Amino acid sequence: MRVVKLGGSLLRDPLLPAWLDRIARAGGTAVVPGSGAFADTARAAQAHWQVDDVAAHNMAVLGMAQCAHLLHGIEPRLALAASVAGMHAPLAAGRATIWLALDLQRDAADALTSWDVTSDSLAAWLALRLGASELVLVKACALPAGATPAELAAAGIGDRAFPAYAEQCARAGIDCRVLNRTEFDRALG
Repeated sequence: MRVVKLGGSLLRDPLLPAWLDRIARAGGTAVVPGSGAFADTARAAQAHWQVDDVAAHNMAVLGMAQCAHLLHGIEPRLALAASVAGMHAPLAAGRATIWLALDLQRDAADALTSWDVTSDSLAAWLALRLGASELVLVKACALPAGATPAELAAAGIGDRAFPAYAEQCARAGIDCRVLNRTEFDRALG
């Protein structure tokens, strides 16, 4: 079973339907949506109103859920699951499933309620909880050849927490790859 994170930058990308079609046909894939412009709106609201990181985190998670509904609207063969627990049955049946991530809503600060943790790290967090064999982060930007997770984070291509999550994935035997949006075959081959 694999986890594929589709970055929020792909939400207007003409390749998005092709990605979703391939994921639906491949089955057995947990899809983590980025939150794209919804996260940008949460950041702006936090800066304007000076709300805490818990409120901003919850707004960004709801942005992920909105993106999940968009992905499902484009490709209805993908199941929707509100929580990690809700993903087990459709994934066990071989169905590709989009995580709404509603179980990430928080009442108090924890390790996930920081802008250092975005959907990249949340995808790794999910891969660890599901016992995935693969984690694929799909990005719209150009990627430096052979860059490590730390180098990607330093370049602003991944979040600051991702290198530590990538290390946890490596220790758990999860193959972790960051791919460009054109690399279908490397992601789902």
